[in-house]
Amino acid sequence: MDFINKIKIRAKSDKKTIVLTEAMDERVMKAAAIILDEDICNLIIIGNKEDINNSYKYNIIKATIIDPNTYYRTEELINDLVELRKNKGMTYDKARELIHNDYMYFACMLVKKGIADGIVSGACHTTKDTLVPALQIIKNDNNYDFVSSFFVMETLDPAFGYNGILVFSDCGIIEYPDSRMLAEIAGMSATSFKFLVGDDPIVAMLSYSTKGSAKGEYVEKVIEATKIAKEKYSKYRIDGELQLDTAIVPEIAKRKAPNSDVAGHANVLIFPNIEAGNIGYKLVERFAHAKAYGPITQGMANPVNDLSRGSSVDEIVGVVAITAVQAQQK
Repeated sequence: MDFINKIKIRAKSDKKTIVLTEAMDERVMKAAAIILDEDICNLIIIGNKEDINNSYKYNIIKATIIDPNTYYRTEELINDLVELRKNKGMTYDKARELIHNDYMYFACMLVKKGIADGIVSGACHTTKDTLVPALQIIKNDNNYDFVSSFFVMETLDPAFGYNGILVFSDCGIIEYPDSRMLAEIAGMSATSFKFLVGDDPIVAMLSYSTKGSAKGEYVEKVIEATKIAKEKYSKYRIDGELQLDTAIVPEIAKRKAPNSDVAGHANVLIFPNIEAGNIGYKLVERFAHAKAYGPITQGMANPVNDLSRGSSVDEIVGVVAITAVQAQQK
């Protein structure tokens, strides 16, 4: 059984309610019909019911469609948003505008009030559009100093990662992490891999250098991050700095890093910055025809997950299922 089908089974075992904010995107609505047909989770779709039903012929009768303009608790959500953000200058008029016109703010308040358990957005909006409201309202888990993200990459080659499954991080949120943040991202991503995939994480701190083969401030950052991560997350196998081929190809690992217990076997790849991570996951997705589920957030108080604007319907279904499983953990 492949990764995402296992996730779907877990989601069905304790059904949560996930909000979809982008009824204007046909991929999202097609995914919603699949999710409801497979009974993966409960869905709240934000929008005007008549407009949605007139625009699509997908069977979404089991979904709850909520229009902020007619919802009986909208005024309550406006007042709660004012209270929540008053120290940041939030006024009633501004809160009313956001709740009525920005579906992410509306969705975040549904989660904040316990009406829903998680959110998936981003199919036709930027990461900023999705995550800024979430960070303002839902905020990060108290156990973490910040929120980062990862992709679950489902490749066609079982020789890589865990039967072809790898986690790539951070590809969506933290632009230029320092050594401390990079170490935290490694620990968070290892924990996410263990929770979602079930196998032991093997974490490679990626660089253009392997074990001192090159010098420079960017290499030193990864070396320092590796040191911090090994000390703080000693229960996980973590090593660096490693070039990508050294991290995942056993034959190359034997030549470049023969004393590493991670090299050649990594299933969690920590990129030195968002540029490398974003380019890396898209190369694998497009050239290797891998499924890319994410970006999935980690460190959020409740799960709010972004979608790549290039997501397929299957990837949207997968991210919703992952979000439902994350919600079970909360």
